[in-house]
Amino acid sequence: MIITGAQIILPGEAAPRGGSLRIEEGKIAKVTGRMIAPRDGEEVIDAGGCYVAPGFIDLHIHGALGRDAMEASAEAFDTICRHHAAGGTTGLCLTTVAAPLDRLLAVIAAARQYRTAPPSGARALGVHLEGPYFSPEKRGAHAPETLRNPDPAEWKRLLAVDGLITQMTLAPELPGALELVEALAGRGIIASAGHSNAWEEEAAAAFERGLRQATHTFNCMSSARRRGPYRAAGLLEFALTEPGMLCEVIADGRHVSPTLLRLLLRAKGINGIALVTDATAGAGLPADSRFMLGETACVVRDDAALTEDGTTLAGSTASMIRCVRNMVSLCGVTLAEAVRMASLNPARALRIETRKGSIAPGMDADLVMLTPELDVSQTWVDGKAVFGR
Repeated sequence: MIITGAQIILPGEAAPRGGSLRIEEGKIAKVTGRMIAPRDGEEVIDAGGCYVAPGFIDLHIHGALGRDAMEASAEAFDTICRHHAAGGTTGLCLTTVAAPLDRLLAVIAAARQYRTAPPSGARALGVHLEGPYFSPEKRGAHAPETLRNPDPAEWKRLLAVDGLITQMTLAPELPGALELVEALAGRGIIASAGHSNAWEEEAAAAFERGLRQATHTFNCMSSARRRGPYRAAGLLEFALTEPGMLCEVIADGRHVSPTLLRLLLRAKGINGIALVTDATAGAGLPADSRFMLGETACVVRDDAALTEDGTTLAGSTASMIRCVRNMVSLCGVTLAEAVRMASLNPARALRIETRKGSIAPGMDADLVMLTPELDVSQTWVDGKAVFGR
């Protein structure tokens, strides 16, 4: 297939460049500023001046359209992956909630089998274990009875499936957490701090063991507070000031205000941020729809996902393109910079940047076409169309 007449968002370039792409056997074979003469039988797609960007990679997705990754079924995974492909996402990490061990193992087993099938939407890259090792003070919408301290007898069973778990979110201040952080880093799994009430020195101790990421920055994490007569930093300030920490952020316009988004951008720069949706089963549902997040009853309201009593955010209803648009409109970054936060940065976190996250010869043909208004018009995974208007 050839895509011609496109404004291509290329790695390291500040502005899109007019040109054409050739796709062969699921890979990008050629990128050029010129027209490409089609071969016999080669499909030609005229982008008509639309942007062509690397497909988005979402490190943190729970669900969509009433379905949740905790269902541990191919049907649920399919619904989630197809829905998020419509938002330009080509790869995602199916994300759990804090739950008993048997339920977490069921999600891992189902995802392992599902990942071998040809994708009908975004590709499932693995499983993000969000919990169950959280601080009760920062639990968010996770059920309090599911929270516990890290137990090696439990987490060693969770980590036994090599190459499937992409990330684990945990509170680094909990007893036994440092040993777990070290085990995650040793297996090439992202150790991410979240749902945490850590003091700065507790976050620093975890960083020394291999902690490298912050989950949904600003949300469900400790920040500056008094310790006796003195004021000390929390996880938030540690993540903002440590260059080695990548900060997830939910740029849905609900979780984090524009001022906080701009603060994050100033602190971390373009390369220190990964956009995520944290989309739950309410994503894609109409207002006032009810859904479940684990054991917690939730509702879609005001373009957000909330617990049923309206007091707590319960993930989001966002698509990745909504987050990209918000970074452009609310923070003044360029489209290329916003796309980088949604593609190359998460690819680097997952250590798959040699295959995904940018447009260059030899890379996987995971692509998204965006209109001048930044709506998704087409999405391809491995060169196969998985969404099109």
